[in-house]
Amino acid sequence: MTKAITKEKISPNKSSNPPTTANQPTVSQTNPANNNTKKSSTEKADEQKDTDTPTTQTAKISKTSTETEDTTMSSVANTHKTKQPLDYDIKHPSLISPLSSERIRIKSGFTRDSRRLKGDKHDYEYDVLVLGAGPAGEAAAMKLAKSGKKVAVIDPREQVGGNCTHVGTIPSKTLRQSVYNIINYRRDSLFSDHNYEQIPLNKILTKARSVIRHQVNTHNRFYERNQIDVVHGWASFVDKHTINVEMSDGSGNETVTFNKAIITVGSRPYRPDILDFNHPRVFDSDKILQMDYVAKKIIVYGAGVIGCEYASIFTGLGYKVDLINNKGQLLSYLDNEIGDALSHDFRQFGVLVRNNEEIDHLETHDDCVILHLKSGKKIKSDALLWCNGRSGNTDGLNLDAIGLKSNRRGQLKVDDTYCTEIDNIYAAGDVIGWPSLASAAYDQGRCAAAFMVGDKDAQPVSSVPTGIYTIPEISSIGKTEQELTEEKVPYEIGQAFFKHLARAQIIGERTGMLKILFHRETHKILGIHCYGNHASEIIHIGQAVMQCSGTLEYFINTTFNYPTMAEAYRVAALNGLNRVF
Repeated sequence: MTKAITKEKISPNKSSNPPTTANQPTVSQTNPANNNTKKSSTEKADEQKDTDTPTTQTAKISKTSTETEDTTMSSVANTHKTKQPLDYDIKHPSLISPLSSERIRIKSGFTRDSRRLKGDKHDYEYDVLVLGAGPAGEAAAMKLAKSGKKVAVIDPREQVGGNCTHVGTIPSKTLRQSVYNIINYRRDSLFSDHNYEQIPLNKILTKARSVIRHQVNTHNRFYERNQIDVVHGWASFVDKHTINVEMSDGSGNETVTFNKAIITVGSRPYRPDILDFNHPRVFDSDKILQMDYVAKKIIVYGAGVIGCEYASIFTGLGYKVDLINNKGQLLSYLDNEIGDALSHDFRQFGVLVRNNEEIDHLETHDDCVILHLKSGKKIKSDALLWCNGRSGNTDGLNLDAIGLKSNRRGQLKVDDTYCTEIDNIYAAGDVIGWPSLASAAYDQGRCAAAFMVGDKDAQPVSSVPTGIYTIPEISSIGKTEQELTEEKVPYEIGQAFFKHLARAQIIGERTGMLKILFHRETHKILGIHCYGNHASEIIHIGQAVMQCSGTLEYFINTTFNYPTMAEAYRVAALNGLNRVF
């Protein structure tokens, strides 16, 4: 934009007295399209400058300066449309005072105190209400806020993060890492003279508490940065647009109205009535984090993901572990070779796996527990950890008020857009069942929010890698050998054993393998299965190639850093290619 800048000057021959007004620069903005036909007030002042008397000239300067100041103030108020003048009086710059009434404002989706405005036209307080501050709830809230929606999150805990941060993924995986470090110390001759066995679980959880605090602080910043209201309390539906919140601090109840809602309340350990979980020797996967005594022998009932992870942890601490499995094979949905490898290592590490067993009842005593199985067996132990199933946290939501029903495990049914049977109520995360992983819950929450705001590229979560943090880890994606055989797909196998990799030898990994299943004619990757430490990291290389419909040749023609664990892909690809004829 063209700017005319003129500094008025007083000839000393006309007057020896200085002008009575400050000699400030005068700025006028003109429209480039009208430069030839219109003149600014400053240009007119220049034309009459030689004929005016000093007094008249001074008055005109003052008037011109005043007009220009008004123009400049108008320009400041519209800084998003015009630019500030580049030239100004260096000796007498404009003085800005925060005590003045002048303010620079822009149109935005926030009030003056940075509270988010509603993005939709309705009479409710919030565009969307998110029930639960775990991974699914956080992801949904962030996506909705960034889409311009006014969002509130309701969670009963005094700190955000949900069960994932406080009693689930974060503490258990941090505990697992601490135990893994202890195992490595035992193997290292430099530390072999230390005793790492008789350590209370509560002491090992010190690191986990530190990680939890950092995670909570991180998530708090996310909510603050996106101007998302967080309400700490127990939510229950009044109707499909109203929630009653019983405040966690005991201050009473509040009513909140909303246009849409997403239920991301997560899940909790399933507790059968036949067990007394108030007994100090009976635990579930939440309560175990409060255990503060050494149990030389422990029974882990339930050989699912959580049961196998805790079996690894306790045997790593030197406890004797009985793992009760009500099926014929550990983690039967995994590739058979991976499941067999886990069973083999468990037995080598001292875990006694009892397959096809079911509980009859449990005796509890001050000094022990005795588990009675339906097969007639009796097992005595210092404590019992129940890891057999989880239930959705929907009991207190008063779902009947909106006509919504959960199944016997408290889980909700949703369609491909994560919408429930009620058109303005969505759900995501553990509360909808499969796959009940923190990683998947986060993506489900984000995708549910994308569907809510009408994103054209939104699609349901389907390709989810399995991540099991046993010692060693297990991770897989795609088809298993059993599935490909049943589907009569001509596949071949490529294998790489970690004990042959230089990187594994350097870091002391003694077990593990990478297994690639591929079509023997097209060489398309059909499935990848990894067993060994760092498996949950290694799997993502193969996942990316599968998502791009890659073939075995990608791993053969790609140069991997050496020495690395990722090199296993090249070794396995060459191994598989050698089987093709």
